[in-house]
Amino acid sequence: MKEKVKEDNYKVFALLSRYLNNTPDFINKEEIEEIVNCGVSYEYAFGLMLAAAFGMDTVDNVDDKELFNQYFSNMLHKLDANEYYDNPYYKNIKIPTIKINNSELKYEKYKPFEGFVCNDIIRTEEGRQIPQVGFFQTEFMFPAVLENDRIWMTITPNEIETMKEAVDKACGNVLTFGLGLGYYAYMVSEKVNVESITVVEKNQDVIDLFNKYVLPQFSNAHKIRLIQADAFEYAEQHMSKEKYDFVFTDLWHDVSDGMDMYLKMKKFEKESPDTVFMYWIEQSILCYL
Repeated sequence: MKEKVKEDNYKVFALLSRYLNNTPDFINKEEIEEIVNCGVSYEYAFGLMLAAAFGMDTVDNVDDKELFNQYFSNMLHKLDANEYYDNPYYKNIKIPTIKINNSELKYEKYKPFEGFVCNDIIRTEEGRQIPQVGFFQTEFMFPAVLENDRIWMTITPNEIETMKEAVDKACGNVLTFGLGLGYYAYMVSEKVNVESITVVEKNQDVIDLFNKYVLPQFSNAHKIRLIQADAFEYAEQHMSKEKYDFVFTDLWHDVSDGMDMYLKMKKFEKESPDTVFMYWIEQSILCYL
């Protein structure tokens, strides 16, 4: 059973990876609405179209049917755009279209019914690892930082959902590795029980964009301290001396480039035994370790 679950996990991840990386917008509104009109949910209709695109026979093939039932029903989510547009950062921070050297600040978009990762992987008691994929019925705009014309940092539903716990638990003097568009720094700065937020960021272009166009919009900008430095050098040389109450690390783009950095940063925890540490998409990273 354990080996079968591992095989299923691998198969689902492989299929989803090809879909998300190559054709995340192939599902169109007309086709999915036609299926929904038959009396099923958008998630179920989306799943049927996805399974068909994967070459799965969910009617006559027992293995495909089981895979669909075990994963797809808990994997796909129709999201409410208004819920995210009501997020405090989205409501209060306006992002201009600006380029400094190789870094560019702008809005990107998801097309209607375009699939994207929307939360951490869910791990069931039997070991099934269920990715979380979301989609909107309408176009959804989100802030992004591009480096050399490649999306590097974003504030999408995935970032919002996967940072909720780290925002909720932050208190006192907070340290965060990685600036991005300042989403985490902003959300934490709005908390009454947070006194200061130190942000360590290596990329000076990102810092310049943030300082000029984003930070002035923070209502509690006085809580923010920016340090241009390598995260691991700072962790080794300064973190334990500063006596932070809470440390959040967000240095990676996804699981593939995050595992080594996660393990490297974890080693510094022993130097600060009274500090609470959290890591972006840790639950997903642990599925691969």
